[in-house]
Amino acid sequence: MADKQISLPAKLINGGVAGLIGVTCVFPIDLAKTRLQNQQNGCRLYTSMSDCLMKTIRSEGYFGMYRGAAVNLTLVTPEKAIKLAANDFFRFHLSKDGFPLTVFSVVLQVIVTTPMEMLKIQLQDAGRIAAQRKLMPQAVTPGGPVELKSPTAMQLTRQLLKEKGIAGLYKGLGATLLRDVPFSVIYFPLFANLNNLGKRGADGPAPFYVSFISGCIAGSTAAVAVNPVDVIKTRLQSLTRGSQEDTYSGVIDCIRKILRHEGPTAFLKGAYCRALVIAPLFGIAQVVYFLGVGEYILSYLPKRNN
Repeated sequence: MADKQISLPAKLINGGVAGLIGVTCVFPIDLAKTRLQNQQNGCRLYTSMSDCLMKTIRSEGYFGMYRGAAVNLTLVTPEKAIKLAANDFFRFHLSKDGFPLTVFSVVLQVIVTTPMEMLKIQLQDAGRIAAQRKLMPQAVTPGGPVELKSPTAMQLTRQLLKEKGIAGLYKGLGATLLRDVPFSVIYFPLFANLNNLGKRGADGPAPFYVSFISGCIAGSTAAVAVNPVDVIKTRLQSLTRGSQEDTYSGVIDCIRKILRHEGPTAFLKGAYCRALVIAPLFGIAQVVYFLGVGEYILSYLPKRNN
């Protein structure tokens, strides 16, 4: 069977639209995940995702749950565009060279997402640090270059560039790659196989609800599988922490200190939050992708005559 034509601009639009919709829906859960992953033994403010969200609303208001969302929404568009456009390409080439293509795609998206993740984590965790200052003012001291009570994305960016240079925005790059490469290796083949089970006939597309369910299952499975690395990445990229909380010099040092002071179960912190974030995010993404929103938008643009 001949490969169908791939419209790269349409797939990029699909990825961007899907990312914007998905992140808007699940961002509060992502904030809870970051705060749960960052709190260490002896400095626990939150007992669960629901406890974190309720305390956030009480102390920071409803929009406190969307702290850092602007940065995420701004940069998630190219990230999801790259990932989902690559997915279409992988479906045709997975059997012979899917792994190298997956790695290449992940490297491209990590270049975009690592600075976004750095800024997002600082903004998301600022409420937890502020709450610790109120409860235990003597126990919280800045653990990095950012010492602002209510930092903005621009303030954080300027501070990092001034003190660390461009490398400051890419702190945790290695951990991000260690998370995102296995995630994509698990997600794309699993989604493709689950989606194929619901196809209407040999050549027909799967219904949108099959794509949604397949995206949810594949996304949550991959998310939980790589959650230990996500914990490491979050800890490495956090610049401000309590005086009783560990600091880390790298991936190995982070693994060693977490095992010594918190035990292996600490690597599962925020796992259910991450599953709840990724499942609808990729479910929505695949529905937008397979409905062809990008193709529909491009159909209204004037076509150039060759």
